[in-house]
This record gives sequence, structure tokens and C-alpha cells, in this order.
Amino acid sequence: MGKRILRPVAGAMLATAVMLGLGACDPTPESSPAGPIVIAGGGTTGVYYQYGKHLAEVLSHDLDEQFVVAETAGSIDNLLRIGAGEATFGFAQSDAAASAVEGSGTFERVVALRAIARLYDEYVHVVVRRDSDIEDLTDLVGRKVSLGAKNSGVNLVAMRVLEAARVDAGAVSNAGLGPDASIEALRSGQIDAFFWVGGVPTPGLEKLSADTPIRLLPIEAETVEQLNREHSGAYRVSEFPLGSYGWETPTVTMTVPNYLVVAENAPTGLVRSVTEALFASRTELAQQVPAAALLDRRQAIFTDPIELHPGAADYYVDTKR
Repeated sequence: MGKRILRPVAGAMLATAVMLGLGACDPTPESSPAGPIVIAGGGTTGVYYQYGKHLAEVLSHDLDEQFVVAETAGSIDNLLRIGAGEATFGFAQSDAAASAVEGSGTFERVVALRAIARLYDEYVHVVVRRDSDIEDLTDLVGRKVSLGAKNSGVNLVAMRVLEAARVDAGAVSNAGLGPDASIEALRSGQIDAFFWVGGVPTPGLEKLSADTPIRLLPIEAETVEQLNREHSGAYRVSEFPLGSYGWETPTVTMTVPNYLVVAENAPTGLVRSVTEALFASRTELAQQVPAAALLDRRQAIFTDPIELHPGAADYYVDTKR
């Protein structure tokens, strides 16, 4: 027997989803959200939350709907909320979204979701104080490290990175903190390092580096290659931009694409309007969230393995004419 599909149930049932050339939804009745339309964000010091907050303001102004952003644990939490009908839109890493539509890993059931856009690629940060004696991932053994909060994309990536780097996660004392708590714990010396996945710059890390000099540990190319052998090529080798958080040493790391996703049965018209507003407000959003400037219509449609929602696909087709 196949895995059951988690489908949002809030709101009135509307018309059957249409089929479009860029990807077809299952014939699931559309559902109009009841009350404010929720965008599942992340921790308040991260890019997800800030992006969601300012996007919600733009959408509430431009559309005849009320949008709000929800503080969450991150990607996995966002996807679970969409599956449970607690959010209509949300931000998610591509690796977490892939697990959600497969019903694998943390997801006991398939989550019925679709994509709106590939927004930007997130950088995997492994952060230590600049005066720390930790030089690479193997030095994390025996140290107190935050591998991300439960149900976060950070935790998913951290565990995968350690495994690929042949570091026994059981030998690392996991503080299990979210981004805000991780930042404060490193600042106060309660932890030795923490993992974070986000755009550059991440607002909370910028504030941390202003009063607590930090370094970024490398994630070497061979570790990324091992990860891709195990996880269908979801990751890319990259380098942090020089000067990120005051760190001037070239540092290799890996990136993971980040998507804006939506409940599969969200109304086509609503999703079309949100997609259009997302691109129309890119410059405005980038003044508050630099990562928003990376949104590129030519790249936005590449959301494999998540199909585009018909409303988003409609927008992309029309803008090519």
C-alpha cells in the first residue's frame, strides 16, 4: 500500500485544479484558506522569516487578502504545517521538500505541495568563534554543537554533512537549538559551534559578528560529492563571498536551492497573483532582504523534484509571450 498523502483541509472546497503544460497537479479540489493566509517562515533572525514578513506586507497591500508570517523551526516544520493545513505558503530547502513529496525521512506521509519559485541558493554555515581551536568538521567531535532544532532543514543538512564527512554525530554533543538560541549560545560561550543554512548575509549572523568575531568552517568538495552520491545531486560546491560576517579568508562550503512552496490545493488564481507580486516586488523586497534580489525568472522554474503549481505555471507561461 502506498503512503497516505497529507492534504490541507482548511477552508471551502472550490474548483478542480487545472492541468498545465509545465506540470500538472492531481485532481485535488482547491481549498480557499479561512482567515489570514499564513506564510510559514523560520526563526526571527533568519532570512526565511524576514523574507516572509516583508512579502506578507506586500501581498496584504497589493491583494485583497490578509497575509501573515509564522515563526517556525524552519524547512521541515514549514512543510509539516502546509501538510496539516496550518499554512498555505512556506519556505523550504529543496532537499527537505524532496523528502516531503516522497514521504521519506522525517515525513511519515507524503505532503501534497507544489512549488512557486526557486528563490535563491542557501549557504551551509558552520560557525565558530574566531579564537576557537576548531579548524574543521572532525574537530567537532567531543564539542557542544547545535545541529539545528528539531524539524528544521538545518538539522537535516547538519546530520547529512557529518555523515558524509565521516564524523560520528553521536560523538558530538548536540545542543539542538534554533538559529536565535544558537547565536546567543555561541556569543555567551555555552556552545562551541553551530550549523546554519541561509542566505548571505543572514541578519542574525551579521549582528553576532559585530560584537563577537566569528569564523566559518570549510565543507570540502569531497564531502559535497559524497552527499550528492547519496542524495540525487541536490547540493553544489561554492565559496562564501569574501568579507561575509567580517571573515576575509576564502572558505569553501556547499549550497542548497531554496523554494517558495504552496499547498497543492491552493486556489490557482491566488497562487498566480502571489507569483506575480513576488516578482513585481523583488526590488522593494531586496531593500529589506538582500537575498530577494537573487530571484531570477529564468531560474525560478527549476524546482525539481517539486512540480510547479498551476497558478505559478500560468504566470511563467504568460510572461514568456
